[in-house]
Amino acid sequence: MRKLAGAVVVALLTLGGAAHAQDASSYPNRPVRFILGFAAGGGTDLLARIVGPKVADILGQPVIVENRTGAGGRIAVDFVQSQPVDGHTVAIGAIGQLAVASAIYPNLSFHPTRTLMPIAMMGSYPLILTGPAGGDIRTPADLVAYAKANPDKSNYPTSSPAFTIASELFKLKTGMPGTPIPYRSTNEMALAVAGGQALFAFPDSASVVTMAQSGKVRALAVGSPKRISELPDVPTLAEAGRGDVDLKVQWIGAFLPAGTPAPIAKRLETALQQALADTGVRERIRGMTYLPEGMGAADFRARIDDDIRIFQDVVKAANLKFEQ
Repeated sequence: MRKLAGAVVVALLTLGGAAHAQDASSYPNRPVRFILGFAAGGGTDLLARIVGPKVADILGQPVIVENRTGAGGRIAVDFVQSQPVDGHTVAIGAIGQLAVASAIYPNLSFHPTRTLMPIAMMGSYPLILTGPAGGDIRTPADLVAYAKANPDKSNYPTSSPAFTIASELFKLKTGMPGTPIPYRSTNEMALAVAGGQALFAFPDSASVVTMAQSGKVRALAVGSPKRISELPDVPTLAEAGRGDVDLKVQWIGAFLPAGTPAPIAKRLETALQQALADTGVRERIRGMTYLPEGMGAADFRARIDDDIRIFQDVVKAANLKFEQ
């Protein structure tokens, strides 16, 4: 009897392994859905719609982009986690939605490296320290000196905890004052600086490059390891003497629900990397002032865990409180 029971267990395990292998070999067998937590027209949406068609060509199935907005992108992630672990429903998520949220909210229903499987980093972009176009504030040092001399005029706009953390980290490292003012988007953040309602900001490159090029605001430093081609004369924070302010380059990536069979996850990872290596795709991403990436699952997972630790340290040091 024991031998029979053991044989049954072995048979079931063998059948289960064969089923997973079969699933992987036939994946995908229907359209793949890219689920986004943000509205159409934003950076995450545009990136997904640039990469999606090339992934569809590689996989041989349509890729459908769906926008499920709300709760800072958390509704979309919860939806993906509720779907079958067969690789056909993919979360396209951003650093603020996933890593920052995991660092500041203790009771999230998801975690980017535990309840989700990081598959590939798709694109990245720097935050840019932005100040008023007129006046004598031309460098980060000028900004810090002015803010310390005029604390009542030192405020910054923020449209999400990701931008709050960047500004608060800069304050921690420089000792300058700064009061947050809530805004709805990064574009509004840049406009607030241009209009004099805020002294400085850390918007994303897509929101501020054109305004800086046209002289509406002044880009003081780029929060990335290298200068960006769109603003070649603007130094990095390290070049400007603030190498201690590690803003972390922002990212957008693809995720599957934890428990997705490894062969399926690998198939999607490979397809994304192939799509992101395509010259036409890369040119279109660069046109957004984003950088095309392609970092694989293992490195992406390590990067996310490191980001979360850094954000937690900033939140603790600055004694920040966020409402979920």
